[in-house]
Parts: sequence; C-alpha cells; structure tokens
Amino acid sequence: MLAKCYSGALYGVNAQTVEIEVCAASGSIQFTLVGLPDQAVKEAKDRVITAIGNSGYKKIESNVTVNLAPANVRKEGPIYDLPIAAALLAATGKIECRDLADYALVGELALSGEVRRTLGILPIVLEMRRIGKKGILVPADNAAEAAMVEGIDVYPVHTLREATDFLAGRLPLDPLREDPNLLVEAGRDTGEDFADVKGQVFAKRAIEVAVAGGHNLLMVGSPGAGKTMLARRIPSILPPFTVEEALEVTRIHSVAGELKGQQSLVVQRPFRAPHHTVSDIGLLGGGTHPQPGEVSLAHRGVLFLDEFPEFKRNVLEVLRQPLEDGHVSIARAAAACDFPSRFMLVAAMNPCPCGYADDPKHLCRCSQRQIAVYRGKISGPLLDRIDIQIGLPPVAYHELIDLPPGEPSASIRARVIAARQRQRARFAGIPGVFCNADMRSRDLARFCKLDPDAQNRMRILLQSLDLSARAYDRVLKVARTIADLAGSDNVTDNHVAEASAYRELDRNYWN
Repeated sequence: MLAKCYSGALYGVNAQTVEIEVCAASGSIQFTLVGLPDQAVKEAKDRVITAIGNSGYKKIESNVTVNLAPANVRKEGPIYDLPIAAALLAATGKIECRDLADYALVGELALSGEVRRTLGILPIVLEMRRIGKKGILVPADNAAEAAMVEGIDVYPVHTLREATDFLAGRLPLDPLREDPNLLVEAGRDTGEDFADVKGQVFAKRAIEVAVAGGHNLLMVGSPGAGKTMLARRIPSILPPFTVEEALEVTRIHSVAGELKGQQSLVVQRPFRAPHHTVSDIGLLGGGTHPQPGEVSLAHRGVLFLDEFPEFKRNVLEVLRQPLEDGHVSIARAAAACDFPSRFMLVAAMNPCPCGYADDPKHLCRCSQRQIAVYRGKISGPLLDRIDIQIGLPPVAYHELIDLPPGEPSASIRARVIAARQRQRARFAGIPGVFCNADMRSRDLARFCKLDPDAQNRMRILLQSLDLSARAYDRVLKVARTIADLAGSDNVTDNHVAEASAYRELDRNYWN
C-alpha cells in the first residue's frame, strides 16, 4: 500500500517542497530510506519505529520503502520524523486517512512519541502555503511561530498519537490563529532613549540623518566620548517594522535558531554587535551547510562594529559585497545559498591605538607611524561605502553637569518616520529601492537634481576632499535625506553643505 504527505527542505532561508512517499509491501521485514538523506534523516528509521510502538500501535512487520522526493535535494535534520511516521501508519493500514496528501507535517519525534521543537518552521510554512496545502501539523512549541503565516491552517500537535488521530478524523483540532499586527505594535519600545545622552549635538544629528536615509555611519572619538552609548540607542529611533519586514527577519532568525524561548515573531529591528574576534564565516555566514551570519541576522536592522580597526582585515573586507548588494551569496560543495543582508552599518573606533590622538586633555603615546598603520586597517573601498563619517570630541564636564536631558527618542523617531514615508512614496514601484541609501546611479540622476548653488558646492567638495565617484554619489544620497528631513522636494546648497560636513574625516584622517 502506498501513502504520501508533504514537508519541506531548508535551502538557506527558504524552503523547498519535499514529498514523502511510503510503500509497505509483504515480504521480509526491512526499512529502506532513499532520497539523499543525511545521517540525521537516516536515523529516523529507529526513532519512527520506536515512537510508533510507544504510541500504542502494533509493531510494523512489512517491507517498507520511504522515498523523499525530489531525490537530488539533500534532506537534513530530524524534521521528517513526523511525516514519515504518519505516512507509514497510513501505508500499513493502521490509520485511515484519505486526504493525507493534502497536509504537510514537520517535527522531530522522541522515542516516547512526543513531537519536539525544530528549527526553520517559518520558511517551510510559507512554502506549504505557496503550493496550496490545506494545513500543516507542527510541534506545539513551534505553533505560534508558524501561525504568523496567513492563508494556511496551522495545527499544533504534542504527540504522534495526537497527530494521527487528527488525520484519521478521530480527534478534532482547531487551527491556531495569531495576529502578527498586534505583536509588531506591542514590540516597539526598546528601553534605550537619546534623552539620556548629554552633549554630542552634532553626532546625534548625524545619527538622525543616517537612520532617516538608511546610511552607513562611522564614529571616531576618544574613549568615553559616547560612541557606544549613542550606537546602542539607534534602535530607539528606527522606523517600526511592517508585518512583511517582521516575517522576513523572523525567517532568518528561525533558520539560525535565534528565536528565544516561546518567541514567535521578531518585532524589533535587529541590533547585532559581534565581538572584534569574529571570523569571516561568523560575520558573513557559511559552514559546510551554509547558515546565516551576523550580516544576515542584522537584516533590516543595525550591525554595530565597535573597535572597528581591531577586526581582522579579511573579516572587514567581506563586508563590501553585502554593503553594496544587500545580499550575500555563499557557495559550498553541499549547497549554494543566498542570504538577505540589507542592514545599516554603524562602526566606532578610536583615532589612534591609545585612543587620545584628538583629546586635548590626554597625552597621545602613539607615533605617527603607529597612527597611520592603525587607521590604514580600514581600506579605502570599505570607507567609500560608509556614507557618514564623523568625529566625536570628548564631552566636557560642564555638559554633563549643567545641560538638561537631550531630546527624547520619540521626537527624533517621528522625524525619521516622516522622512521614510517621503522616500517610500518616491520609490514606489522601483524594485529593490526602499530608502535613499538604496538608490542607484540612474535614481540619483532622477531624484537628486541640484540647483546651481548646490552644484557649485559639490564641485568644490570634490576638489577639496578628492572623493571617489562612489563617495560623491553617497554625499548626494545624504543630501537627499537631509532634504527629506526638512520636508523639501529639492536638494539645495544648505543640504549639500551639511552632507559635506559628514565627510570631513576624508580630509582629516584618511588622506
């Protein structure tokens, strides 16, 4: 007798349909599993047979062949235990389920028959919805995550017996319903606030511009200037997630096993801050079977690299592709995967190895050669991809004592959201462009037209800073964002002047 159902195979952050076919025939008792399974899938034989026995079903005494199709796609992990067990029980006549093929099943089985939590549920549910399945049975611990997808019924199951009784029509189960809009709305408070930051007015304005346009940012300053404090408050002024963005980010975190506890949806924009000892694989992603790295886990959020020059040179250089393209392509012998990585890079560094090259109150102990070597760890091509580069002076004592609290994040965020809304309206219908930082050359010519005064200032800027063509484009993008914050349709001389102020380090540090 033949029975089949459906599941999915993870392919990067996406899933591919897998058809589980089970044929049970008379003859010598054996269990054959084919379809390019890895070791964990091969071991499903022992888990499934034992779980079936411990779920109250009689011992399987047939010649069983299990095929996981398509045969050219590698099947990994224990997620096929539940669908194999259900199809096996149907093929051997132990349950009657005429519409088994209308369902998808995902889950690892314990020897007791309990259905255990697995990784990567969300991409599989999205794939099952795409192919039109009636419903999907998932581990109860994954059900809230799976229910974020509308258009397919999600049934949480705790045991193999519960799943088979439902499929056989002996146990009614209600599909789980969740409203992702409520979760996204409830998760907007980050806890950090720019009101805590005194002084550094220029830096806070630069951060506002960076967030409003999605621009990359580099802060240079001596220890204690507030670089890390400012960076960790950036999430508090990021525009809120849309449900589509939240699902996109959750899919990545689900595959990477980054969802914490009973978390079903990532509702706050990611803020990733890897240590400077991270490897290129840890940052970019990879491995024998590619997994997302920090640049993908920061997708639609912030990647903060503190002590920027302390990262290994080869680690920093791998940032160039994701910063330019918004995705990472990783090719391995086992698979080639593409991971989204559209993030805002925020980097912080000292001006020299000891940290006090620009501090009027501390003596710098570094030689000019040491300073040049230290700053030279950041390559020109990587710097060209950082739109805003600013220096942070030390905060004076009177600023800490006398100044009132700074402007709250809520006020800054309101201006950021208004600027982003202008950008969304401007770029509607242009694929791949969501904010000013995403604009391509042809978009610049269309949306960043300069008046004569602004053109003259840009010409002077090019000559004085000796900017590359890429850096010139990025100054234009920043000027466009400043105009958006001001509610202006045109990019004027004042907007270009402010944008040029955010490239002063090109002259003072790198040239």
